[in-house]
Amino acid sequence: MSETETSGTSLRQPGAVIAPAEGGHGRPDDRPPALGSLGLFTVLLGAALPLIDFFIVNVALSTIDEDLGAGPALLELVVAGYGLAYAVLLVLGGRLGDTFGRRRLFVAGLAAFGLTSLACGLAPDPWVLVIARVAQGAAAAMMMPQVLGTIHASTTGHRRARAVGLYGATQGLSMVVGQIIGGVLVAADLWGSGWRSIFLVNVPIAAAGLLLSLRTVPDTRSPRPEPVDVPGTLLLTAALAALLLPLTEGRATGWPAWTWVLLAASPFLALAFQRVEARSDRMGRTPLVPPRLLRLVSLRRGLALLPPFGIGFGGLMFVLAIALQQGLRMTAVIAGLALAPFALSVFLSSFAGPWMVTRYGAGRVVTFGILLQFVGGVLLFLTFWHYWPHLNAWGLAPTFVVVGFGQGLQLPVLFRIVLSDVPHERAGVGTGVMTTTQQSALALGVATIGSLFLALLGPWGMRDALLVALSTWLGAVALTGVLSLRLPSVS
Repeated sequence: MSETETSGTSLRQPGAVIAPAEGGHGRPDDRPPALGSLGLFTVLLGAALPLIDFFIVNVALSTIDEDLGAGPALLELVVAGYGLAYAVLLVLGGRLGDTFGRRRLFVAGLAAFGLTSLACGLAPDPWVLVIARVAQGAAAAMMMPQVLGTIHASTTGHRRARAVGLYGATQGLSMVVGQIIGGVLVAADLWGSGWRSIFLVNVPIAAAGLLLSLRTVPDTRSPRPEPVDVPGTLLLTAALAALLLPLTEGRATGWPAWTWVLLAASPFLALAFQRVEARSDRMGRTPLVPPRLLRLVSLRRGLALLPPFGIGFGGLMFVLAIALQQGLRMTAVIAGLALAPFALSVFLSSFAGPWMVTRYGAGRVVTFGILLQFVGGVLLFLTFWHYWPHLNAWGLAPTFVVVGFGQGLQLPVLFRIVLSDVPHERAGVGTGVMTTTQQSALALGVATIGSLFLALLGPWGMRDALLVALSTWLGAVALTGVLSLRLPSVS
């Protein structure tokens, strides 16, 4: 495991006793509160909900359009509004959890997620649905960073490695399961609810999670609470919004002037954020994203893999949802179930990853997973190229298995690498930075690869547009593989 010295002091000393959580007094013999199996299940349930809800709407967009008459621009806002609010508030959510208590923020976020899901399910028109989705994304951002923050602060050694591995597996599985569940629920049309059931199902799940979290999740926080960095928070929000909003809405709205103005402003806002954070750090304040945290080699190099991975995968899932239903004429439930081999493969390979890490090292396992995903992607490309449109769920299953197995080896191990040297008092901020990077990349994938695919549908046709989108995804996978060669060795 790598050590990184910062300002003359190591952020994490090998063998050092982790500082106590809430209620501790900083004594060397203090220990963090333990996270039991039921508590781990509860926080992993909280980790699954936000990503499931990011992808679950993909298979329901056409049904929402038919019912509410939303139109392309508002439909994309249903997806983008959630993703944008989720991405821009994640780091703030991590900071608030470190300061006020991670269980408190987890419970508040989970309760808000259930209420906003209810609002989505009862939305009478498209604009109410968009507003409710934005609020739902904000709730998810308050809840999500507390998951890894709690794991990091209340586990050690092998138990922490196992818990982080399960978190990564949950993330990978949720990205695929969301579309499967969405297809099944839309097709089931429970009590005539149609698309609304994809949101209403969250309400009883959130209620059960609330009861469990109050009894099983330990309350942890940073032993040195720090104030919120208001300028940094506002600049990060503005920078991400200026990038993601026009890319998501530009195609549907015909690329009006405001989209180009925001895109042109985004790099300047990002630069301003970096300078404000550096200045805050020099003046002895606590920036939203501490520059010294980004000097950790494991975190910095691990984070570099998340943008190409997320952009590629976010775009892939969006494109597949359209191609399977509109191109191959599958029903919503069949299109969802077609991804079941993908999900099962992700689930199984996530358990093989930790065993492989002990033998070959984390960096090699991630690289092998990326190589396997690339091979599966090439097979998927050839399958669509040669057999389109005479394909069914069984014909796609072998390639989905290979792609899923490769992905399942990547995420759990990659998260383990990113957080390996993060000190526990920075757990919320570290996980917020990681999840913001991941979520922003997923949203960018829908905005870029998804928009490219939709733009080519008319002039090129479904198959050729799909092949271009798959080629772009494969390029992102290849870039991820190149970057993985620089990953540190973490056991």
